[in-house]
Amino acid sequence: MSALQPSAHRTRLAPRGFTLIEVMVALLVFSLGVLGIVGMQARAAQFSTQNNDRARAAMLANEIVAQMWAQQSATTDATTLAAWQARVSDTSVAGLPNGVGTITTATGTDSLVTATVTVSWRPPSMATSSTANQFVTTVVMP
Repeated sequence: MSALQPSAHRTRLAPRGFTLIEVMVALLVFSLGVLGIVGMQARAAQFSTQNNDRARAAMLANEIVAQMWAQQSATTDATTLAAWQARVSDTSVAGLPNGVGTITTATGTDSLVTATVTVSWRPPSMATSSTANQFVTTVVMP
């Protein structure tokens, strides 16, 4: 009778190491998720810096255009232009990294003067061989 009945001490053996594999796969998936989040955070910080630079370029261009309108002239005197160009390139006073400001004027056939204000900059992280960022605005003065 004892040979026909299963042993009470006999237990079903679970596959060994299966839980360890599950934990390792879960860690792999979690690690990939964390790496993705870190990458997105880095790109968000980069885009934020680029947008901040564009906003400063627009502010600097608007500053010189406002001075042109105040003087009611598309040309600025040399002192004002030099001070503005120094401000564009000075990062300690809201300027841009490697910033350059230029103003070109042209007289149209209808005696309207067009001034084109260009603010260029190159972030330190950008390769020197790549094209610099630019903000260009045009003003027509009577």
